[in-house]
Amino acid sequence: MSWFRRKKRTGTSDRGAERMDTSHLEQFHATRQGVEAYVEPRTNMTETTVMLIAHDGEWTRRRVDGTEAAFSLGDRLGIPVYEVAKVGYPQRMRDYNARQRKLKEGRSTPR
Repeated sequence: MSWFRRKKRTGTSDRGAERMDTSHLEQFHATRQGVEAYVEPRTNMTETTVMLIAHDGEWTRRRVDGTEAAFSLGDRLGIPVYEVAKVGYPQRMRDYNARQRKLKEGRSTPR
């Protein structure tokens, strides 16, 4: 009798990219300027993702069906595509995140 039997995990989530993911990325691109794509490799927790980063550092991330799909999306949208593992994230994204944290902290402090 096995008391501590667990269901075997397969690692990453098995949900691939959906049409909603792709349309969200297309909408982000259509409503922002200077957008670039950054491909994030598959990990034990997530499938391959692509992060679109606008000129001001605003960003969004969605799943894609592999690195080739990310480069194909970039070709369709006419934007450059980089691999995060090779080039890292742009400074403008970190600056944007810092600005958002400051705004959030400013709203949450009691007066």
